[in-house]
Amino acid sequence: MKKYLYELNKRKDLLMHLVISGIKAEYRNTVLGYFWWILDPLLMGAVYYFLRVVVLGMEGEAIGAFLIIGLVAWKWITSAVSSSAKSITSRSGIITQVYLPKALFPFGTTMTQAINFSFGLVVIAFFLAFYRLVPGIEVLWLPVIMVIQFMFLAAISLVLGYYATFVRDIENVLTHVMRFWFYGSPVIWEAGRLGEDYQYIIDINPASAFLMGYRNILMYQKPPEWEKLFIIGTASLIIIVYMVHFYYKNEHKLIKAL
Repeated sequence: MKKYLYELNKRKDLLMHLVISGIKAEYRNTVLGYFWWILDPLLMGAVYYFLRVVVLGMEGEAIGAFLIIGLVAWKWITSAVSSSAKSITSRSGIITQVYLPKALFPFGTTMTQAINFSFGLVVIAFFLAFYRLVPGIEVLWLPVIMVIQFMFLAAISLVLGYYATFVRDIENVLTHVMRFWFYGSPVIWEAGRLGEDYQYIIDINPASAFLMGYRNILMYQKPPEWEKLFIIGTASLIIIVYMVHFYYKNEHKLIKAL
C-alpha cells in the first residue's frame, strides 16, 4: 500500500497533464472554445428561468441568482459523475502499454471538473452583483464546502471508474440516474417545495447539502448545514481511503477487462 501511495505521489506530473488535457479536450472543436465555461451556465439559467417563471409562474426572490447557483453547483456534480464512468476506459491505450496507478485517472477527472466549476463562480458573482446580494462573513466557508464536494465526487469517481470498466452499461444507466437525481434535488426549486411527506428525499440527498450550503452562504448570509456536510465529508474520506487500497489490490484486473 505504501508503494502504491508512493507511485501516486510520484505521478503528480501525469495527474496535472490529465487535468490540463481534460480541460483542453472539453471544448477543443468548438468555435467559442473556453467561453462555453461561462456561456453554458447562462444558457441553462435562461432555460430554467423560462420554465419556472414564464411557464409555471413560480417566481422567487433573486430567482436568477438562485437558479445560477444551483445549476453551476449541479453541473459540477453531473459532469464529474458522468465523466468518471469512462475515466479509465477512455485511457485504455496508455493504461495497457505502461504501468500507471489506475486511481490517477478518476482523480484527474474530478480535478478537471472542479476547475470548470471555478469558472462558474464568475457567472455566480455577476448575478450576485446584478441582484445586489452581498455575501457576509460566511463566504469564508465557501472553500470548505468546495473541498467536501470534491471529496464526495472523488469517492464516486473512484467507484464508478473501476466498476464501469467491467460493466459498460453503467454509462447508459447513469443518464437516467442523473436525471432522477436532478429532479430530486433543489436545483431549480426550493428545498421545502416537496412538502413534509417527501422531505426525506432532501434529507438523504447529499446534493441538497451542497446546493443549500452555497445558497445560504452567497445569498442568505447563513451558515451551511455543517452536520450533514461533516457526515458527507467523513463518509467520502473513508470511501476514498478504501478505494485507493482496493485499487492497489485489484487494479491488475482492469488490464484484462480493457
